[in-house]
Amino acid sequence: MSGRPEILFPLFAGVETLQGVGPKTAQHLSQIAIESPRDLLYSLPYSVVDRRRRTTIQGLDFPSVATVEVTIGTHRPARNKGGAYRINVTDAETEFQLVFFHGRSRYLEAQLPEGSRRVVSGKLELFDGLAQMVHPDHMVALTDADDIPDFEPVYHLTHGVSQKTMFKAAQSALQRLPDLPEWIDPSQMRKEEWPAWQDALTKSHNPEGPDDLMAEAPARARLAYDELFSHQLTLALARQQDRALPGRVSLATGQLQSRVLSALPYRPTGAQARAIEEISADMARPERMNRLLQGDVGAGKTLVAFMALLVAVEAGGQGVMMAPTEILARQHLEALRPLAEDAGVVLEILTGRDKGRERKAKCAALARGDIHILVGTHALFQPDVAFRDLRLAIVDEQHRFGVRQRMELAEKGKGADVLVMTATPIPRSLALTQYGDMEVSVLDEKPPGRKPIKTAIISTERMDEVVSHLRRAIDEGRQCYWVCPLVEESEVMDLTAAEERFKRLRAALGDGVVGLVHGQMPPAEKDAAMAAFQAGETKVLVATTVIEVGVNVPNASIMVIERAEIFGLAQLHQLRGRVGRGSADSTCLLLYQAPLSKGGQKRLEILRETEDGFRISETDLEMRGAGDVIGTAQSGLPRFRIADLERQAGLMSVAQSDARALLASDPDLSSPRGQASRVLLWLMKQDQAIRLISVG
Repeated sequence: MSGRPEILFPLFAGVETLQGVGPKTAQHLSQIAIESPRDLLYSLPYSVVDRRRRTTIQGLDFPSVATVEVTIGTHRPARNKGGAYRINVTDAETEFQLVFFHGRSRYLEAQLPEGSRRVVSGKLELFDGLAQMVHPDHMVALTDADDIPDFEPVYHLTHGVSQKTMFKAAQSALQRLPDLPEWIDPSQMRKEEWPAWQDALTKSHNPEGPDDLMAEAPARARLAYDELFSHQLTLALARQQDRALPGRVSLATGQLQSRVLSALPYRPTGAQARAIEEISADMARPERMNRLLQGDVGAGKTLVAFMALLVAVEAGGQGVMMAPTEILARQHLEALRPLAEDAGVVLEILTGRDKGRERKAKCAALARGDIHILVGTHALFQPDVAFRDLRLAIVDEQHRFGVRQRMELAEKGKGADVLVMTATPIPRSLALTQYGDMEVSVLDEKPPGRKPIKTAIISTERMDEVVSHLRRAIDEGRQCYWVCPLVEESEVMDLTAAEERFKRLRAALGDGVVGLVHGQMPPAEKDAAMAAFQAGETKVLVATTVIEVGVNVPNASIMVIERAEIFGLAQLHQLRGRVGRGSADSTCLLLYQAPLSKGGQKRLEILRETEDGFRISETDLEMRGAGDVIGTAQSGLPRFRIADLERQAGLMSVAQSDARALLASDPDLSSPRGQASRVLLWLMKQDQAIRLISVG
């Protein structure tokens, strides 16, 4: 499959080849990512104007759009420059006026000669008791009246492009639709009663009423499915290629694992036990594991990760755990250390700080196999880091970590299994979108002994009360995070917000009690401020959201989040999860600035009601949309033009199982349906998939 199939050429021509689109319009259209007939066809109308014909405007509620046949009466040109040019017209029962500003007599007399019959369509308004249609959208001779559709589609526009131009160009693009073979499973088509691809596009651009614009309308649902299916096919191809790479069989003996389990003060939750079992089974297979471990804040991912690392060691190999930052890597080390002691395995850390002789010694021990489990940052990618037998790579916090790095890490161990951990509970439909090439294990139970966090919603007007509450807590030896809002406009403003708060709290609570971390600090200062807080030297840590991922200070039992209403739900949930890690009762204070919007209030209330991250993320998805939940910019989440992930989550899982089933029965896409799917991948510009097919 060397290049784009010829059948698609007409759809990928320049947009200026369409009727009514010149070089200038083409340039305007490129502003809204329309560069070919294909792009235009996938920019569906979002609304319709009812232009069904009426005999009279009598009895209409004004203002409203009407389409009516009229006899043209007297012309009354504007009396002064810039005034209105008026034309009296009569329909079957009554009369009204057509009004033109800057109307040119010669043009209007030619278009609308007195005594002629015309069909006019436009918005009617009452002005001083007179019905007027200002600048009609359509004025045509009776012979051309059929050119006005009953329901005129309304498109998203850009500067310099009119609805008329879009309509004409879209109709012209529909003329070019090739007859493509069907890629959807026939039983799926029958079950949903979906139209063929050509019909679906034609119908979507020629709606017969508002219902045709709904996401559930068969034509639209089908096009949305095409989009999701092509995306899932891309992920399935990546997964197939991943699995084609020979993996390693790592069989657990249970020897080391049983030592850890017997030393634990509690039994693993059902969810933990299930995840450990799924991972061990994957590692025992000859194909490479590519699994996502998704767990809510405090669901006990560390234990599951360590058990997986022990499978690698029991099988005679090594395991590595990667974190996005030095602080998190050190924290993993602290968390794993007691478990490693119970198991009797050698655990080490390697970060950018390791230099010279010490680094050489660690690398040598690693190459000899004397280090069983290594924790580290991306410093592990250096060429001098070589394992004797790397069998499992665990990557923490996927979204800070591209697919490319996952691959590079796995390269360090030929065929090493890969486990990705994320603490962000993502709704299932989004997990499929982002991690569709991976198998997923979910930790949805909290281990025993985690205390609930009390959450309160307080207006910033009560700031003084909050500060005196803090003073009492500090006297009792407790610690507190104080999170300042990120002001989107500029990092400089964030900084002033955080520094202001830091000064005021320091004045209220005393010198040496309050620390500060923010994104603009040099890393060494940030680490020092965090370390002072972790060691309990400072009691209050004022921070921008740099602390949301992973920091563990068991003694911190109060979290204050200022301007909580401007944060996303998932982010608030992550931040709150920084407290409640020790034995003390914990509180989270959500400070908002009145007045709260309805949405703001709903978001804060759901946090007060529940600590279930999955429930919170589902609500977040409903309220804000997919791009915002994972932050589209950094998530690499595909931008769907038609599919609506919030309302069509079900379609996404069908698309995933269809894509996987198709590849299972036809791995090189050579069957008729496989060939049709190749065309779909080109049509949907799935470049990554196209590369995978061309290579494979």
